[in-house]
Amino acid sequence: MKIAMIGSGYVGLVSGACLADFGHEVTCVDKSAARIAALERGEMPIYEPGLADIVASNARAGRLSFTLDLAGAVAAADVVFIAVGTPSRRGDGHADLSYVHGAAREIAAAVDGFTVVVTKSTVPVGTGDEVERTIRETNPLADVAVVSNPEFLREGAAIADFKRPDRIVIGLEDERAREPMAEVYRPLFLNQSPLLFTSRRTSELIKYAANAFLATKITFINEIADLCEKVGANVQEVARGMGLDNRIGTKFLNAGPGFGGSCFPKDTVALAKTAQDHGAPLRLVETTVAVNEQRKRAMARKVFQALGGEVRGRTIAILGLTFKPNTDDMREAPSLAIIQALKDGGARVRAYDPEGMEQARPLLEDVTFGAGPYDIAEGADALVIVTEWDAFRALDFARLRRLMTTPVLIDLRNVYRREEIARHGFRYASVGRPGEDG
Repeated sequence: MKIAMIGSGYVGLVSGACLADFGHEVTCVDKSAARIAALERGEMPIYEPGLADIVASNARAGRLSFTLDLAGAVAAADVVFIAVGTPSRRGDGHADLSYVHGAAREIAAAVDGFTVVVTKSTVPVGTGDEVERTIRETNPLADVAVVSNPEFLREGAAIADFKRPDRIVIGLEDERAREPMAEVYRPLFLNQSPLLFTSRRTSELIKYAANAFLATKITFINEIADLCEKVGANVQEVARGMGLDNRIGTKFLNAGPGFGGSCFPKDTVALAKTAQDHGAPLRLVETTVAVNEQRKRAMARKVFQALGGEVRGRTIAILGLTFKPNTDDMREAPSLAIIQALKDGGARVRAYDPEGMEQARPLLEDVTFGAGPYDIAEGADALVIVTEWDAFRALDFARLRRLMTTPVLIDLRNVYRREEIARHGFRYASVGRPGEDG
């Protein structure tokens, strides 16, 4: 099939590359000439393991191309995906749909013959109706079927998620779209990936509900971790005991500094706002949002406590800046709030991240960025693990002990155990485990 992917950001590029890898002919469109030129040179705008290779191989094979010409790509396509950004709107927290509506108007003016228009962006309930209305108003003769097909990609594992999905949700009102959409995902049938056809509004809500539930699960275990610290229980063992119940499962039960990234923060807020507008407030989701925001900055207090309640004039080394490993995404990363709290307390902050420093530099003033863990640890009064990159899982603590002014480790991801760190003469604080300092 011939597919046009409007938007060559995270979702659009990963989806387009994987669809091309299935054998479809995919054209990725973007308004940024610099981005298109970079993609044509094989330079990725994001860090995602395996993405550069899959883009390069499909570009060489002629199945994947990049262009600024939206009209040409849409006119030639059987299926057009809208994969533009839907950031939180300033002032009220609703999803900003201006890019979606802009894409819909341009698509309407360019379609040639029957075309399936698919909203891949994360959008509030009812957006598909508005997209269809926009297309009809812009071009009453446009022969289109508007479909919702939300993405469920985890940053750092997006290619595997696309090729081996838990489910593929397709929301439609026009039955003519069923066969083309089944054909788009036909290569996955050998994997028996469940193809779930629903109404368009149901599909849109599934995406928000899924993200809100996972965010709530993270927030729940973080609050349990706080209780564990007060009563002398171990949150990791609590999480394991819970997760062995297959009704609950083990995923998203790792206590830490709160959730961040491009999806959970904005999607939980947008869902809460939508629910309020419809007179069906989601109190659990509202509380999840509030607790998560408080938690990020509260994690800095562990650093204060580990250093006797005072960080003014002290040097703090931060390991990990991105909101999770295997991405360069700094959006809503807990590290931002933690570092700001430390700076507010008068600390000098050094930081290192394997992939995120270029994205972090514009966001973090008065922070010294280093070349690696041992570089930023030299002369530091405390080392703080904020993101659990693999590179931080086997640190040389004998070397760190020699480098640091004060041997203190604050492990906000519970990567290590107190006993192994104590052998090297370190004070150790973690999250939700008994007998820890801080």
